Amino acid sequence: MLDFTIESGFQAKLDWAAAFVREEVEPLDLLFPHGGDPYDTRNEKARAILRPLQEQVREQGLWACHLGPELGGPGYGQVKLALLNEILGRSYWAPTVFGTAAPDTGNAEILAMFGTDEQKARYLRPLLDGDIVSTFSMTEPQAGADPKEFVCHARREGDEWVIDGEKWFSSNARYAAFLIVMAVTDPDAPPHTRMSMFIVPSETPGIEIKRNVGTMDERDNLDEGIHAYIRYHQVRVPLDAMLGDPGEGFKVAQARLGGGRVHHAMRTVGKCTRAFDMMCERALSRRTQGTLLAEKQAAQQFIADSWVELQQFRLLVLHTAWIIDTKPHGAARTQIAMCKVQTAKVLHDVIQRALHLHGSLGTTNELPLAKWWMAAPNLALADGPTEVHRTTIAKQVLKNHRPAEGLFPSEHIPPKREAARKRYAHIIEDDSLSGRVDA
Repeated sequence: MLDFTIESGFQAKLDWAAAFVREEVEPLDLLFPHGGDPYDTRNEKARAILRPLQEQVREQGLWACHLGPELGGPGYGQVKLALLNEILGRSYWAPTVFGTAAPDTGNAEILAMFGTDEQKARYLRPLLDGDIVSTFSMTEPQAGADPKEFVCHARREGDEWVIDGEKWFSSNARYAAFLIVMAVTDPDAPPHTRMSMFIVPSETPGIEIKRNVGTMDERDNLDEGIHAYIRYHQVRVPLDAMLGDPGEGFKVAQARLGGGRVHHAMRTVGKCTRAFDMMCERALSRRTQGTLLAEKQAAQQFIADSWVELQQFRLLVLHTAWIIDTKPHGAARTQIAMCKVQTAKVLHDVIQRALHLHGSLGTTNELPLAKWWMAAPNLALADGPTEVHRTTIAKQVLKNHRPAEGLFPSEHIPPKREAARKRYAHIIEDDSLSGRVDA
């Protein structure tokens, strides 16, 4: 039986989180608004506000909810995590306050699954405690996210691995205590077994941040970019720096990406809900041509379309989370791809309407809408381009279908009509019954 109720104890936690994010966390977005601010552990003023808030989250049992109890988390499944992330999506700082900020969440999972005891002690514990941040260094300037085109490589020399090459868009590298780097270790192997994954301390000689690239809402002249273009010059790490076995880099990467896509999607629901609330408030507050915007059909269509799309997307994400929780590993592959495809589209469409309804004010930095709107292109590319996930969906869906057996489609009417006549011939040909048959 389908059941959309939420157990009362967890609903109480969600209610607390919703009020806490609105009243305590959203102000951080205004005081420290730049993309790198939640990751800059050297900003003492920001940390002085952050630490007490994180402690309140811990007291509520909501810290690092993506982790199991053995790693200090509550062990929530994906459905509960999705519901919480819906609330966290309202604020850029909220994931950091709740210990669920990317890419640290995925990197923590990698370390938990593949790290040595020494690596866990040195990196995983302070990462889980929020004392340090990390970087996932995978994509390359000439290849984007296509691992078949990666050329950054690592070769073994004695008891060390030597990493050489470039990486592009390595988020938060300027603040990171360590980087997780994917590099080619066997160029002649099949595409998905060419690469391995390494943990590299940020102080390792040979790591050069060529520049920190600014995105649409980041200013180069103020050096606000947080996505690093990195050159690894003969970077040497010990043999045990490899996470997993040789050739398992793609496997390790996939272990962290699926859940992250669902979390991005549900946070998008939260952000879009906030934009939707702004849209409705504006429609009920602003008058033009003698009536409220809420009485204009165009505004009503904006509101209706946004609400329908938002509710459809929310159910898709929750259903995906439910499949992850209840079905074998990998069963949600198609649904995760569907979430990824829709995330940027729903974000763009809902915020575009909200922005438009606010007129010129919506385009300014006096409202958050323009900044949110500029995040849509990023979301369409993060964790793999949308087009790749559309291909995944199509391939998976087509596995459940078969080609037509004959020359014409299986829904071709003439043979189906003839089959229907044969099936009911004893009635159709009974002259004692009135009525006509068109076939």
